[in-house]
Amino acid sequence: MDKGSNYEVKDLKLAEQGRKNLEWAEMQMGALLKVKERFAKEKPLKGIHIGLALHVTKETGVLVRTLVAGGATIAITGCNPLSTQDDVAAALAEEGIKVWAYKGETKEDYYRYLTYVIQTKPQITIDDGCDLVTEIHTKHPFLIPSIIGGAEETTTGVIRLKAMDKDKALKYPLIAVNDSNTKHLMDNVKGTGQSTIDGILRATNVLIAGQTFVVCGYGECGKGVAKRAQGMDANVIVAEIDPFRALQAAMDGFRVMPIKESAKLGDIFVTVTGNKNVIDLEHIQLMKNHALLANSGHFDAEINIAALKKAARSQRNIRPFMDEYELPGGKKIFILGEGRLVNLAAAEGHPSTIMAMSFCNQAFACEYLVKHKGSLKPGVYTLPKEMDDEIARLQLDAMGITIDSPTAEQKKYQESWLEGT
Repeated sequence: MDKGSNYEVKDLKLAEQGRKNLEWAEMQMGALLKVKERFAKEKPLKGIHIGLALHVTKETGVLVRTLVAGGATIAITGCNPLSTQDDVAAALAEEGIKVWAYKGETKEDYYRYLTYVIQTKPQITIDDGCDLVTEIHTKHPFLIPSIIGGAEETTTGVIRLKAMDKDKALKYPLIAVNDSNTKHLMDNVKGTGQSTIDGILRATNVLIAGQTFVVCGYGECGKGVAKRAQGMDANVIVAEIDPFRALQAAMDGFRVMPIKESAKLGDIFVTVTGNKNVIDLEHIQLMKNHALLANSGHFDAEINIAALKKAARSQRNIRPFMDEYELPGGKKIFILGEGRLVNLAAAEGHPSTIMAMSFCNQAFACEYLVKHKGSLKPGVYTLPKEMDDEIARLQLDAMGITIDSPTAEQKKYQESWLEGT
């Protein structure tokens, strides 16, 4: 481990490769680079200190560079013990960014690093999963008066924020970046779908075609995973608790049934619910020999691994990010990525192009908070539709796609109620 007054990373010698990966990411993140270009001219974040708890990946590195271009100073740590790309963390450290992160963090280091970020006294927080916000509210509430606001990246974090808001525990304004169309209808569907399959394949190299593939949860992430698995010729089953989402899955052509039933049929299981013990020991005991279990929900709570460890008569690592648990009777179950985000534990997370849109939202959220400093009450907010549309335009432009504009006649027609049949 390499340590300095403003960093703690695996190995600074990895920085050169990190810079190359950052360069490769930038080549695919044209929308965000347009924001960076404008930020460099306008400096909307001048003098603002931002604390981040995000997956420290090459894409996040491009976001950090964008915020710095806008005039901000940055302190960053990871939001998941297995998601840091060590070469990127090293490259950021060499660029003078305060960074504390490494892949495979202990729980103690994870929370120690969150504390380091908090101790830099951020005026804006950017979070993925709400751990940074929770730590500030529960252990460092004296900092809250100096915080302008924050932004939350993912579904699980927004759920936690809304629970805080409902309990009147939320003490500063938070923007639910996840709720923008250019985030949850792109990142969650397209990004999670592709990167989850990528993580499973890197961990196992199994053939997906012909397998019974069980997706637990049919939110935007579940829709993406189910569609990608179907596209690779798997037989997809969906398990849901929400009646409308279950109906959507059925109308999309998937078999829908309770987990207890699908547990007996599945070869590969993926949880994407944001909930706890979705796959419990009772379900695991019903599974086939050699069933593969993976999670793409934010926390490692969706598969009850603690109960599995207690029930197993032996455990061993088969290959990177693939652990075998042998149950009494000889049945073997495989857990991928320790039950953490398989797309980041065993792979590299979402493709850069997808993250360009997500991180345009984060950059816009920071700018929005600064512009509205003091006028937003504590609560959970969504970015204005105009900003969402601007991000879509930036991405279309990056893809070389042009679209029509409404004529004056069409605008008038849309705004009128008099003209009918």
